[in-house]
Amino acid sequence: MRPMDLVEAHTHAADHRAEIEASTMCGCFFCCEVFVAGAVTRWVEGGRTALCPRCGTDAVLGDAIGVAMKRPFLEKMQARWFPGARKMRSRG
Repeated sequence: MRPMDLVEAHTHAADHRAEIEASTMCGCFFCCEVFVAGAVTRWVEGGRTALCPRCGTDAVLGDAIGVAMKRPFLEKMQARWFPGARKMRSRG
């Protein structure tokens, strides 16, 4: 399988309840936290889009998309879609 590009991965960040529920691990590309799929308890958009259990952002992906939820991947997603987030986190 070819590596999923960042734009393609982003298409899985909304309207994805079935993917999240089929996943074992999830990750948030805003805060770069990795967590078990069962930790997702809050949803928006009529219950179709997950919110991160750590930061509350709707930037959650699940490993059912075919990508391991690892910090380096999430950091690449963060740099592409939330370029200022890393600076905000480092300030504290």
